[in-house]
Amino acid sequence: MPDSKRKPVGKQGPARTGLARALSKLGYCSRSAAQKLITEGRVRLNGRTVRNPEAPVNLNRDQIEVGRNKILGANKTYLMMNKPRGLVTTAQDEKGRQTVYSLLPPNQQWLAPVGRLDKASEGLLLLTNDSHWAARIIGPESHIPKTYHVQISAQPDERLLAQLVAGLPESGELLRSKEAQILRRGEKNCWIEIVLEEGKNRHIRRMFAARDIEVLRLVRVAIGNLQLGDLPKGKVRELTQREVKALGGAGKNV
Repeated sequence: MPDSKRKPVGKQGPARTGLARALSKLGYCSRSAAQKLITEGRVRLNGRTVRNPEAPVNLNRDQIEVGRNKILGANKTYLMMNKPRGLVTTAQDEKGRQTVYSLLPPNQQWLAPVGRLDKASEGLLLLTNDSHWAARIIGPESHIPKTYHVQISAQPDERLLAQLVAGLPESGELLRSKEAQILRRGEKNCWIEIVLEEGKNRHIRRMFAARDIEVLRLVRVAIGNLQLGDLPKGKVRELTQREVKALGGAGKNV
């Protein structure tokens, strides 16, 4: 729970936003949880109970309270996780599946994933409560490369690698990779390194599906210069300030 030593609301984010989004941006809870709190009448804005999650908030001026607690900006936190296969990248899952949040300490302040990895995918996942930093990383204008090691059920040739870079049409979209190269071959499968500068929904799986090739494993090993390295599967560590700035700019001390 945020405490009195943390930064005031006015130091966080853009001047105006919706109330539910403001609570999420300030690191209090997820936007869906904020919407529930607001509609239940548990949130006050400038001393008045507000039940509209989209009520406009000026973060430089307005005061938000949940219950009797004044909401102050949470300390900025930047984590990297080695996501195991089988977990979903959501706070709550309607099907009751285990989520990546089960790997965080129970008293961890609210953090949002920076982009996503689907249930069957593994590897480097970032989590933060700094929405501006996250937006710089996942925004298409940033051109920050994401590197994946992909095991496929085929023996690719140079023509397929060239097609991955040139782009493959799938469901009305042209899906392409920035780079594609063979890492190692087995008898019936092959590992390929794929680098993306854009990330559409199930991008890599759909590229190979367009050529009737099954993806057996998909592991994200790097985002920009940040490497997954030897972080054990299922473990989490905090990014250094150098890593934070190298990826998305400023960070917690700016």
